[in-house]
Amino acid sequence: MTYVVAIGSSWGGMRALESVLGALPATFSSAIVVAQHRDPDAEDDLLADLLARFTPLEVADAEHGDTLDAGRVLLAPPGYHLLIDEHTVALSVDEPVQFARPSIDVLFDSVAETFGPRAVGVVLTGANSDGAEGLGAIKRRGGYTIVQDPRTAERREMPEAALRIGPNAVLPLDEIGPALCGVCGEVNAT
Repeated sequence: MTYVVAIGSSWGGMRALESVLGALPATFSSAIVVAQHRDPDAEDDLLADLLARFTPLEVADAEHGDTLDAGRVLLAPPGYHLLIDEHTVALSVDEPVQFARPSIDVLFDSVAETFGPRAVGVVLTGANSDGAEGLGAIKRRGGYTIVQDPRTAERREMPEAALRIGPNAVLPLDEIGPALCGVCGEVNAT
């Protein structure tokens, strides 16, 4: 596993995640962790089951102690922050950040601290500023940062807030998956 890709999304995130994950090949050699804002009472595994229809990668709600594996997508479960420590996942019920649990900033900060220049952060559509601060942490530690072009987002607020950190790339939604393949050194992208 060369990189860890951390993706944050909120309002409109289901469609955005379908697009990004659907563009990745079955051989994608980096781990992917996702914080998607969702109702804390949402049914576990529902989002994972829906996303699995659009990607050849394994998709699952993270469980405390899960390992990060190449080609596997771990989602922050409803009502939990997702943190990364070396190659394992920790779940937390600490206070919401930016009114959200899971918080994108919490995930991104954790990935930045653990993986530094091997971290890739992606901020997608959403209606608040969660993710901007964490994306800045990834960039400061030498990681690569991508923000969805707000003109292609269902809600512009989150990508617009993330633009303030000066990301490495600002891309339309349909170009983010292929860009991840390039950044992570993938070949044979779909």
